[in-house]
Amino acid sequence: MRFLMIDDAAPDPTGDDADETGAPVLRLTAGPAPVPGEREVLVRVTASGVNRADLLQVAGHYPPPPGAPEHPGLEVAGLVEALGPGLTDDESAWLSPGTRVMGLLAGGGYADAAVVPFEQLIPVPDSLTDVEAAALPEALATVWSNLVGVGDVAVGGLRSGETLLVVGGSGGIGTAAVQIGRLLGARVIATAGGPERCERVRALGADVVVDHRDQTPAEVRDAIRAATDGRGVDVILDVLGGAALTENVRRLATGGRLVVIGTQRGRRGELDVLTLMQRRASVHGTTLRARPAAEKAAIMADVAAHLMPAVVDGRLRPVVHATVPAEEVARAHAMLRDGEAFGKVVLTW
Repeated sequence: MRFLMIDDAAPDPTGDDADETGAPVLRLTAGPAPVPGEREVLVRVTASGVNRADLLQVAGHYPPPPGAPEHPGLEVAGLVEALGPGLTDDESAWLSPGTRVMGLLAGGGYADAAVVPFEQLIPVPDSLTDVEAAALPEALATVWSNLVGVGDVAVGGLRSGETLLVVGGSGGIGTAAVQIGRLLGARVIATAGGPERCERVRALGADVVVDHRDQTPAEVRDAIRAATDGRGVDVILDVLGGAALTENVRRLATGGRLVVIGTQRGRRGELDVLTLMQRRASVHGTTLRARPAAEKAAIMADVAAHLMPAVVDGRLRPVVHATVPAEEVARAHAMLRDGEAFGKVVLTW
């Protein structure tokens, strides 16, 4: 197989062994195809979704969990090639060679072959291309598990009639969250940078879009509170992290839930505990990659049951900014790092 491996050599920030930030680069490498283990499926990968977690891993800030492949990649689409042991006849009935699937991984998706746990696979509907399918597993699993919860454990607990704020509505997670919020019956407010991006987020179903580009955090907060008649929002899905913590708590309604899923603006922030108490609010922090297999299986089962019907009938659609050949992965990463991408970037093999 071919896969994209992080170059272990110390980079020269002025040479070919690093990108413009001085971070190590990914190189195409050849190796034997992985062998599917217990309850795993070997997938011949045609497309791999790109996520900010991949950029963090390449930079050395987000190592894979124990047992996961060392090369990046958290979501793929492709064709079933072989089955590992342990699957019953009923489970394997739909997994004949050549079946189109998409899957969630803990790592190893930047390759033209990958093993995926059976419980983390979903069949690709005829209405989607492989590129579109590869843009979905990580985003749908992340958004569902945070806006709703995992199994019977609520996280955001978003309910019909509540107000959702999506911080960063134009990203890969944000474009999915706006649509899923509407599917759940929420009123959706989102932030985005610039008039053109705001209009595109509005077209995805956001009721209100606040342009954060030329406004201070306090001005954005005032715009959000005005959009809720001063009440605040019930659930915030936040990818910014530390630097946004203070303002996000102030944006919450009584009983509101802040769910932090990213650290684009730092790992540390200041929490006004009195404001949190006065609002009787809560702050949740989650990641998806290192969750136990049973939790990932539960999340993907919910995605298949509750979100895939909307994908099939067009109410929920993948938003793909660009497809990039795998050998040009540095260009794909730059699109995310520089804020160019609207929606997802997908590598093709």
